[in-house]
Amino acid sequence: MGAAVPTLPPLAGLRGGAKRANIRIMSITIWHNPKCGTSRNALALLQESGHTPTIIEYLRTPPSAAEIARVAAAVGGAQALLRTRGTDAEARGLHTADDATIIAAMAIDPILINRPVVIGPGGIVLARPAERALEVL
Repeated sequence: MGAAVPTLPPLAGLRGGAKRANIRIMSITIWHNPKCGTSRNALALLQESGHTPTIIEYLRTPPSAAEIARVAAAVGGAQALLRTRGTDAEARGLHTADDATIIAAMAIDPILINRPVVIGPGGIVLARPAERALEVL
């Protein structure tokens, strides 16, 4: 079903009957806006849990339309990923638009992407509230 989980080689220095270390190597990515309190809180929760996520400041390095579509599909559609507060999304008619229109608008204007988005081995979540970030671990 899921992708194979890589493991680390046996720990050096273990003697007598020591078993191979079965430690999961987890890759976590956060689409982050450092000006957003929820995004900062989600990042802090991941770091406090012992993870060092890849941080994508999506306003500086916007995701592609294909990446946005993949995330939107995982979080319940483009409407679920659409940020309306503090944007002109409603004035642009995006609150009633189809997924393709919303995704195209997000690719051009990433401020329309709600955040934080956290991608990890357990899935993809829009981490609102911030504690949802832990669901992908």
